[in-house]
Amino acid sequence: MLKDITLGQYFPGNSFLHRQDPRMKIIASILYIVAVFLCKNLFSFLFITLFTVALVLLSRIPMKVILKGVKPLLFILIFTTVYNVFFYQGEHLLADLKIVKIYFEGVMFALLMAVRIVCLLVGSSVILTYTTSPIMLTDGLERLLSPLRKIHVPVHEFAMMMTIALRFIPTLIEETDKIMNAQKARGSDLSSGGLIRRAKALIPILIPLFVSAFRRANDLAVAMECRCYRGGNGRTRMTQLRLHAIDWTMLFTVLLCGGAVVIINLYSPGFSV
Repeated sequence: MLKDITLGQYFPGNSFLHRQDPRMKIIASILYIVAVFLCKNLFSFLFITLFTVALVLLSRIPMKVILKGVKPLLFILIFTTVYNVFFYQGEHLLADLKIVKIYFEGVMFALLMAVRIVCLLVGSSVILTYTTSPIMLTDGLERLLSPLRKIHVPVHEFAMMMTIALRFIPTLIEETDKIMNAQKARGSDLSSGGLIRRAKALIPILIPLFVSAFRRANDLAVAMECRCYRGGNGRTRMTQLRLHAIDWTMLFTVLLCGGAVVIINLYSPGFSV
């Protein structure tokens, strides 16, 4: 399961989304998230789903990678769906199980919430993390936040910390998987017993994981010191960010998507959330 988590990973490529300016991708991902939350009925959710599929196709990320990233969310999706089906009340009763009642509105609400969660994860990952290298992501975030320097906000350090934290997620997941396999090889039982017993079984995993994380952080700090890293003052970049027509096209397309969602919500009939 841990190997299936692709959050924060970058997949090199030369697709339409890979060539986008990181500043525009950060803004586009925020607008996309807003558009997903603006969806209110079946037709708007169908539209945002088709738009998300189009983004996946434009990114040229293999579908198995996308599905692998969704797999860790199965528990959340199942829990959300079951909870809404059994506890959401409506007008059209589908089944009376004495203890709980299942309504048509509850089933629809559960399905649409599951679609929203999947679209949020897939769309934002495809626009931003899957198609943007750590260096470009840091530069784009720093350039967007550069006006805050006038009020003495350490923009460069903030962008660097966020990017390092995001990119350390796959590394820590891989390290956790190695520690768990090592503990299982020594005879540790991590999957049986009650909740308290499983929690106690995690202690031999968490302690080496924290030690490894601090060691990696120290190695990274030493490496940055050896390369004379002193923050953003006077720092030059090998690649200069410049906006092109293709970048504005991406932003305009996402804006159109948000506008289309609002129009669909206003004029399309059907169940609304």
